[in-house]
Amino acid sequence: MKTKAKKIEKEFDTVKFFRAVKEKIAEETNGMSFKEFKEYLSKRKLNTTK
Repeated sequence: MKTKAKKIEKEFDTVKFFRAVKEKIAEETNGMSFKEFKEYLSKRKLNTTK
């Protein structure tokens, strides 16, 4: 006798979230030169606390 696996709904889908973030960054940086892209990254860098 086989049991059916229960399908659990995820509250947070990591793959879906990071795909959306990646697409947003791609839209914002489309057509930027390498120098502009470096500036974009430095402005949005996370500040970590020590």
